[in-house]
Amino acid sequence: MQAAGRRVACAVSGGVDSAVAALLLRRRGYQVTGVFMKNWDPLDEQGACSADRDCEDAYRVCQKLDIPFHQVSYVKEYWNEVFSDLLKEYELGRTPNPDIVCNKHIKFNHFLHYAMDNLGADAIATGHYARTSLEDEEVFQQKHTKRPQGLFRNRFEVRNSWFLYTIGQRARLAGLQGAWFVVDKDVSTGDIFVAPSTDHPALYRDLLRTNRVHWIAEEPPAELVREKMMECHFRFRHQMALVPCVLTLNQDGSVWVTLVKPARALTPGQFAVFYKGGECLGSGKILRLGPSVFTMQQGRNRAEGPKKEGMDKVEPAT
Repeated sequence: MQAAGRRVACAVSGGVDSAVAALLLRRRGYQVTGVFMKNWDPLDEQGACSADRDCEDAYRVCQKLDIPFHQVSYVKEYWNEVFSDLLKEYELGRTPNPDIVCNKHIKFNHFLHYAMDNLGADAIATGHYARTSLEDEEVFQQKHTKRPQGLFRNRFEVRNSWFLYTIGQRARLAGLQGAWFVVDKDVSTGDIFVAPSTDHPALYRDLLRTNRVHWIAEEPPAELVREKMMECHFRFRHQMALVPCVLTLNQDGSVWVTLVKPARALTPGQFAVFYKGGECLGSGKILRLGPSVFTMQQGRNRAEGPKKEGMDKVEPAT
């Protein structure tokens, strides 16, 4: 591909990943400009801002690579569009992932428009990575468009801080020995439900529903549109092993995800990410969960109880 003349704005953080991304782009012949985004304004105990040190590191990286350096502040935008959303998600009892929300609103909205409108960039790049089906030339051809029992209820210790607990987290309970783990939360009451084992069946589920999925290459995949169902793989944690699943497409663009085997600690607010053939297809926020393995076991036991009782009353044939 002809990289010469192509202008790329690369987000540089001062870290290794973004520096390597800028270096690789430059080696391939792109005209690279480094941009440092200040998204937060923290002060340490001495009143120094760590973001300023990161900015200095990013500037030195650009000097070393001999590329232009710019900096832009999105502190206000991050607070209004990312941090405020995080607080709302906690209020709803979910466990949010602000990094993905930041990608949507800051990197692929504000930063993208700044790069195109102010720097004349043809594309943006970051130190993040995922394998997709798009080749370099296709990336530049993309047009930016907006996309539309055994359980214990802890009532007293977490009344005012229940939102800090996430599913799968170990919980310390006064007066109780052994390890207990959060398996569910009741947003209306603030109750936390825990189980006495890290592998308790109440922690495992095989069904979830997302919000409208953001697809990377096509929206949605042709197979899913045609068949309304599609086999692929799923994960919701970075280092989680991929789990085979079946997606069922809903009219609103959300999907039901049925896992081949139950996964531990599926968590509302986290993002379900889908893969096929090593390619990252897209992701959607987890909004609803199906019943746990424990709940299903309890249901089967209740259903089988009357049957067994009835069988005991039948006299053997003579």
